[in-house]
Amino acid sequence: MSARGRSYRYVGPVELRAAVRPGSDGCLISSAAVFDDWIAGQSAAELTEPFTFVVGTDGVLRLAPRRSEHVACAGGAMVLSAGEIGFVREADRWAVSEVSNQSTGYCPDIGSWWEVARALDDVGLERPPGFTHEVVFRRCPGCQELNIVREGDFVCVFCGSDLPETWNVDPNV
Repeated sequence: MSARGRSYRYVGPVELRAAVRPGSDGCLISSAAVFDDWIAGQSAAELTEPFTFVVGTDGVLRLAPRRSEHVACAGGAMVLSAGEIGFVREADRWAVSEVSNQSTGYCPDIGSWWEVARALDDVGLERPPGFTHEVVFRRCPGCQELNIVREGDFVCVFCGSDLPETWNVDPNV
């Protein structure tokens, strides 16, 4: 746990982590002005899809194109949350239209929403009251496979074992 909240290590494929190069991380969104400059550089086509995001352990939002790996967006570092985020122009300002914790590289718990909310509030972006799409990740204690829990069915799709109710994706935490 960090002083802010739980930190998540990258738990995805090692080859994706190994491909991260210095300076390949996402755009650090430290203020409303930085966000305005960043969003102005996105094409109309890019704005129709959600972007990759992470919240670093410093609590700052980082954004990258959707098909970017979360581990690259984070520069290989630990995060407080990760997922996908979409924006919409409302009147004279930008707002978050959708946001999820969908990151199979970091598998953040749904409780990481509060770190996302804080990061969005810090740059003055209007946001929903929670993830618009929550993904529940669990590691099977039997076969060790990563699972996405669907419809509250805490059963491993690989071996049929029961999955724990609490987050357990990173065996080193």
